[in-house]
Amino acid sequence: MTVRTARPDEHDLVGELTVEVYVGGGLVAPDSGYVPELRDARARAAHTELLVAEIAGEVVGAVAYCPPGSRYAAVADADEAEFRMLAVVERARGLGVGRALVEACLHRARAAGLRGLRLVTQHNMPVAHRMYERMGFRRTPERDWSLDSGKRLLIYHMPL
Repeated sequence: MTVRTARPDEHDLVGELTVEVYVGGGLVAPDSGYVPELRDARARAAHTELLVAEIAGEVVGAVAYCPPGSRYAAVADADEAEFRMLAVVERARGLGVGRALVEACLHRARAAGLRGLRLVTQHNMPVAHRMYERMGFRRTPERDWSLDSGKRLLIYHMPL
């Protein structure tokens, strides 16, 4: 497996992969206003480091690493990074793809001398929650927040 920065010619693929995982996996409703944002990997790549995981030449996962100041960083403090929209296609789950993408984000945050890495997740992602906790992330419920729709978002943090 290789984790690397997505090439511009892969941005549309990453957008579709992300929608496939979130909508196809029942994590987000097909008519959610979040779907266009999930699909727009080109915009993410302009304001984050868009990373992909590749196995045997096939992109099987993606994540947006948001350094300080990124417009995609929703919950990170000024001396922290954040990652968003972690997605792994179903056929590649259980192969360590999600973990490798998160480790790439941790590496970037440490190399930048940041003090922590944060993420936002939904309550309906228990498999991801277990992975984050095994990796050393801890819930910070005092930072949780709710969308206008009332959906509660959970915040995790790893000090570096």
